[in-house]
Amino acid sequence: MANRLRFSARAAYAHLRTADPVVGALIEEHGPYQPRPGGDPYAAVVRSIMFQQLAGAAARAIQRRFFALYGDEERTPDPIDILATTDEAFRGAGVSRQKAGYLRDLAQHCVDGTLDFDAMPDLGDDEVMERLTAVKGVGEWTAHMFLMFELGRPDVLPVGDLGVRKGMQAAYGLPETPTPRQAREIGEPWSPYRTVASWYMWRAVETVTPEA
Repeated sequence: MANRLRFSARAAYAHLRTADPVVGALIEEHGPYQPRPGGDPYAAVVRSIMFQQLAGAAARAIQRRFFALYGDEERTPDPIDILATTDEAFRGAGVSRQKAGYLRDLAQHCVDGTLDFDAMPDLGDDEVMERLTAVKGVGEWTAHMFLMFELGRPDVLPVGDLGVRKGMQAAYGLPETPTPRQAREIGEPWSPYRTVASWYMWRAVETVTPEA
């Protein structure tokens, strides 16, 4: 996937400044929207499965051992290769039985054509969500991150992301972290640029100073 924006950042800033002065202030404070670059969408989903419920360093070590089974610890194995991997090989690389099942299910969806990453750019957000979450181990959060950073969709609000909700708490001076439902209400005025505003909520968390 290309890394360039697929929408006008200038239009997003103009809308958000008008719709929500709090977000407007964050734009002024943190500067331009700079999402992390997208890459290989299949590799991104493999990585999301590998990193579930693990600290970054541990997940990276297991991922390197897993990739090394196929001859290159930096290259994501093809779906066919994953389907041919034995339980013993998964265990030897440190991949849990549950995650091995998730990776096999992802690979099977790719091989049988029910998950076609090349077709994703032409699908609507809801259809992308539906196809991704049909894979075992791929939930709403992973699908939201995929839409935001792999497909560059402008209007995604990941209410299941604690960082976004913590950012809302900090930015709006709320006494408690909003629930997903409350977060959805807060973000309603941001549409059709909720992805951009969510990115600024993450920035808001980074700048919170703990009370002495």
